[in-house]
Amino acid sequence: MDPATAAADVALSDRGEQLFDLFRRPQGRSRPRPDERSVMERARTSELTVNGEVAVVHRWGDGERPVLLIHGWESRASRYAKAVDRLLELGFSPVVFDAPGHGEATGETATMLDYLDIITELHRVHGEFEAIVAHSFGATATFVALQEGVRARRVVAISAVPDFAYLVDAFTVGLNLEPHLDAEVRGRLERQVYPGEADMWSRFSVFRGSGNVTVPLLVIHDEDDTMVDVGQGRRIAEAFGDRARLVVTRRLGHQRILGAPQVVQEIADFVTAGEGVRERKAEVAAR
Repeated sequence: MDPATAAADVALSDRGEQLFDLFRRPQGRSRPRPDERSVMERARTSELTVNGEVAVVHRWGDGERPVLLIHGWESRASRYAKAVDRLLELGFSPVVFDAPGHGEATGETATMLDYLDIITELHRVHGEFEAIVAHSFGATATFVALQEGVRARRVVAISAVPDFAYLVDAFTVGLNLEPHLDAEVRGRLERQVYPGEADMWSRFSVFRGSGNVTVPLLVIHDEDDTMVDVGQGRRIAEAFGDRARLVVTRRLGHQRILGAPQVVQEIADFVTAGEGVRERKAEVAAR
């Protein structure tokens, strides 16, 4: 190999490493908002060690009728404060956590396996959940967990990332990167983060074995979401057929959607619905 080619390969490797680091580390750690603090201060807080890092678990209620709420990438447990308050009013026992690299947890990053380990342990402690409410990356982890033994009576998927491949593609397209850099990020994930996975791209997907997930599903997605296109919400709802109901909101984007009053009410109505929840699929424009 001539020196110029070798130098180009080194530059590519360095660029790939920088992009990989950018992809796998949350960019900043969000803080609790003023209107979230009073709810979080009432929580019973504990720690859960996962792969050498400490996740922080927050619980409310008497432990009966547990509802697990799972945050997404670059988010935190406190973003569910309004939903927690409403669920408490309805007699549920909300459980939320800060994953490694997020909120009050230790560490600089989290993997899908970290999320799965936390969800599995909380399921072991609480048993079947009345519902799981999950946002973005957390929604992907939820469907993987359901495929692998976690039980919930119903599921709410908000701004859901459909699969891990979508994450990588959206990242590289968003930065207007060349296709070979997309391939390099994928390769580094396979080698450095998930080396024991036979096929992480099929395992870490909402759609894997969708026919086996038979619980009622509420899919909520905003038409102005610039992180995960609303088309992905429609795609997920279609994959689950008459088990799913789709709610499309407006002007809430990817993050503000969690605290929006209409979304909190949709969650409350869904988790308290009777067994006849299998309504026809519909799109509701929340204004």
